[in-house]
Amino acid sequence: MASERPIYCFDGTLTGLLCCVFRAFQFREYQVEIHAFDAHQNASARQSLQDNLFNVSIEVASQDTQAQRVWNALKQKLSNNALRQLYYAFLAENTDAYQHIFNYCIYIFRHAQCQQIHSLEKNYTHPSVLAIAQWAKKVGREKHRMEAFIRFKKSSEGVFLSLIAPDFNVLPLIQRHFRNRYQDQRWLIYDEKRHFGVYYDLQQIQEVDLSAQSIDAQKEIGGSQQFLIDLDDQEALYDQLWKDYFQSINIKERQNIKLHVQCVPKRYWRYLNEKSL
Repeated sequence: MASERPIYCFDGTLTGLLCCVFRAFQFREYQVEIHAFDAHQNASARQSLQDNLFNVSIEVASQDTQAQRVWNALKQKLSNNALRQLYYAFLAENTDAYQHIFNYCIYIFRHAQCQQIHSLEKNYTHPSVLAIAQWAKKVGREKHRMEAFIRFKKSSEGVFLSLIAPDFNVLPLIQRHFRNRYQDQRWLIYDEKRHFGVYYDLQQIQEVDLSAQSIDAQKEIGGSQQFLIDLDDQEALYDQLWKDYFQSINIKERQNIKLHVQCVPKRYWRYLNEKSL
């Protein structure tokens, strides 16, 4: 008969995932499957795990104290770069990434006394060490592209708006970039896929929750993005000026569409005004 392997279910937060690590050492359960269920998850998915005869499904509650203990321990054992990679991998919002983060933490804590810590975090022969680096690279690439391709529209209230739908949850990573770049403007970047945004009011950044709907259901304004919010009367003029400038510097005879798509994948074209020509 197959041996039982515990399944830890957490709420999809970093706190919850770190609590899974805490529980693993508390009960000496190191061979564990990790599954995330957020507040909107259908209960049937959770029940399917519990119905499996050989599964032992355990819901791990998020507790700040436990998570902080695990994170402080990681800070003592890992370099800043390794911690950054761990956080980036978490923002991938992928079950495989969650599993590797858990396995990575178990590996670090169980072997830290036997080997030098820097050799552990760079031991790419370990599958989870390699996977964390790969996931971090993917998320970092998405962060860079969002910083490069995001475009804003000015609302009638003077707030600059942008709707995004990145592959990974990079909104927490790009806040600093836009705050430093647009310190004298009020702006709002809203993630349609994850239903939250960040708003800068000239002093601080705060998380906001709006009722923005899918872009396909909106009224098109400006060609590249769509909003229910009224835009500034001159926004259409600025939009057209940018398109005219783009056309004036574009040399059609030298276009290389294949190379262009490699540098600017089509999923990012929705943010670019010039793509609505």
